[in-house]
Amino acid sequence: MKRFVILVCILQMAAPLLAAGKASLDVRDFGATGNGVVKDTVAFQKALDACASAGGGTVTVPDGIYLIGSLVIGPNTTLDLAGRASLLGSSDLADYPLMNIRWEGEFREGHRALIVATNVANVAITGSGTIFGPPISLSHLRNPRGPVLVELTDCTNATLDGFTTQYQQLWSIHVLFCCGLNIRNLTIRTVNGNGDGIDLDSCAGVTIDHCDINTGDDAISLKSGRGLAAQKLGRPTEDVVIRDCRLQSSIFAAIGFGTEMSGGIRNIKIQNCVLSGRQNAIFIKSRDGRGGYMENISGENLTVLKSPTFIGIDLLKKGIQASDPVPGAVEKWARVRDLAFTNIHVQDVGELVAATNIPKEQPLDGFKLADISGTCARAISLANMTNVDFSRITVTGFSGPLISTENVKGTGLKLSASK
Repeated sequence: MKRFVILVCILQMAAPLLAAGKASLDVRDFGATGNGVVKDTVAFQKALDACASAGGGTVTVPDGIYLIGSLVIGPNTTLDLAGRASLLGSSDLADYPLMNIRWEGEFREGHRALIVATNVANVAITGSGTIFGPPISLSHLRNPRGPVLVELTDCTNATLDGFTTQYQQLWSIHVLFCCGLNIRNLTIRTVNGNGDGIDLDSCAGVTIDHCDINTGDDAISLKSGRGLAAQKLGRPTEDVVIRDCRLQSSIFAAIGFGTEMSGGIRNIKIQNCVLSGRQNAIFIKSRDGRGGYMENISGENLTVLKSPTFIGIDLLKKGIQASDPVPGAVEKWARVRDLAFTNIHVQDVGELVAATNIPKEQPLDGFKLADISGTCARAISLANMTNVDFSRITVTGFSGPLISTENVKGTGLKLSASK
C-alpha cells in the first residue's frame, strides 16, 4: 500500500501544472461586495467554480473586506488575495457544513474549514492579503470540531504563499494526505490552546520556508494519526524541509513531533530557523498505544531563544490514548531513531535537552549533538538511549553536570564544558 501511494504521488507531481490556465476571474464580477457586512460566500463560490470549469486559472480578490462562509477550491485554481483584501470568517455555524475530518489523529465529524480543497491537484492560495478566522464562539467547538482556516485533503501540487492569518483556539492550516506541498512567506498568528499554526498530517514532499509563525500552541506540528488504524494505513509524514523560518509558541513548542504519529514521521530537515517555545523549542512526543516511528530528523544552523528546553523528548505519557491502541509489550511504544542536531546556538534556555521519559522496552537509537553553543541554566539529561554521539558542546552558565545519563550508551558522554 505504501509503495502504491508513493508511486501515485510521484506520477501526479510529474504531471503538467494545469493551474497555469488562462482564466482570470474577479470575485466582484460575480457579485462580491467587499463591504464586510453582506456575505460574499455565494459570489466567491461561483467564481471558484467557474474557474475550475474553465480548466483552471486565477480568481482574484481585490482590496476590501469580504465576509464569507466555507469555500471550496477546485482543481487547477489559484485564489489570489490583494494586499488590502481581507477574508473574514462568518459567525454563523450553518456556513460551515459538517463533514468527515481527521482531528487529533482520528476520523470524526467536524465543521468544514473556511477554505477547503479535497482530492484535487494544482491548487493555490496566494497574495499578501489576510484571512481572519471565525469568532471564538465557533473556534472553541470540539465535538464536533469547529472550522479551521485552511484545510487541504488528498491534494497534489498545492501552494500556500504570501498571505497572513489571524485566529484563536484552533488550528490555522491543516493539510492531510497531501503530496507535493509548498508553504512559503506566510505570517501566522494565533492565541490560546489548540492554536497550532501549521499541522502536517500524513503528508509527503513538503517545503515550508520563510514563514513567520507565532502561535498559541505548536507553531508547526507533524502528525500521522493515532492508534492501530493509523499504523495499518501506513501514511507517514515524510520528506519535509522547514527552513529560514521564525517559529514561536506562547504555550507549547515551536516544532512538535507527534503525539499523533502512529503512521510514522521520517526524513525531516529543519534548517536556518529561529525557534522559541513556551515549553520546548523542539518537542518529540508519544505514549503507549501509539506504535509507529519517528526517524531521520535533523536540525542545523538553528538559533533558540528563551525557551525552557531546546529539545524535549517524552515518549511515555504524552497525548490522548487512541480508541484502538497498538498492542504489544514492545510494539505499543514508538520507535525513535537517528536524531541529529548540529550548529545550534541557544540563548537563555532553561534546559538544553530533557530526554529521560523514554521506555526501557524501546530505547531511542541514535542521537547526535555537535557544535552546540550558548547559555543554559541546566544542560543534558538522558535515559534509555543507544548510539549517542556528542561532540563540541560548549554551552555555559549551567548548574550541575553537563550530561546526566541512565542506561545510555554512545560516545562523547564524558564531555565537560566551562560554566
